[in-house]
Amino acid sequence: MTEASDHSDEADGADLGPVLRALRRRADLSQRQLAEKSGVPQPTLARIESGRSVDPRFRTVERLVQAAGGQLAIGVPPSVSGVTEPTPVPHDDMRDGADRRYPAHLDVWPVHEPRDWPGAWWAEWYRLPPERYPLPLPPAAYELNRRYRDNRRWAAEIRRTTQVRRVVGSDLPATCWRYVAELPDGKLVGELRAHERSPFLEYGEWHQDQPEREMVLDGVLVDPRYRRLGLGRRLVTALLTGMREAGIDDAAAVAEGFGTDLLLACGFEIEARRAAALRLGHRDKRWFS
Repeated sequence: MTEASDHSDEADGADLGPVLRALRRRADLSQRQLAEKSGVPQPTLARIESGRSVDPRFRTVERLVQAAGGQLAIGVPPSVSGVTEPTPVPHDDMRDGADRRYPAHLDVWPVHEPRDWPGAWWAEWYRLPPERYPLPLPPAAYELNRRYRDNRRWAAEIRRTTQVRRVVGSDLPATCWRYVAELPDGKLVGELRAHERSPFLEYGEWHQDQPEREMVLDGVLVDPRYRRLGLGRRLVTALLTGMREAGIDDAAAVAEGFGTDLLLACGFEIEARRAAALRLGHRDKRWFS
């Protein structure tokens, strides 16, 4: 696929810089790494990306683009050649304290509090007021570890492409609700099941202030590899949205551990008006030794 093109005068320094930065980001290469791979001096690459080299040599541009995994097309209309621009660097407008751009191949995010900064090792253990922070917070942060960076981008892609939908069909009773989270290839990575019930069946009588229908959340399952990506919350949110559209405002659930945290984050409240801890098995069995 063609990644960079020369249409009339579009390949000047002002336009070429962002294209090279975007190509470097997709290839996950720093300026130094791209310079070594292409044989172009790093200062030359820096001048081109910053726009200070307004008329770079064609051979230099070609070597940089090819080393970054792109191709150069000359004088071919995009509608014919299928020329596509690489995804722009999302943090290109951010600057550090010295008014310099952050590395294009990294993922940069603003730092608002200590937990946004991986260097703030004390953020998870201490809840200190800003005036007692051991170090001043930087305006932004990024991850240098390639494995962490790849995982972060993989997670972002999963969040972007995963679709949540309700499953309906003749094989499901009308009072059963099922939602699934699927990848573009149809792979199932999460599922939620719930059912409607009438409080009258639970209490044996109905009071005017009680709902006629309420939802019971049977369970939320997410593939272990895709946990901590927000898929469980999206499934619960989809259920709550569907409930309100159907005129159901009340829901009940039993959860523990992280499941409790998930439901609390989605607006559920802890209800302790009746016993709920039941277990089938030998009463003397010990789960921990």
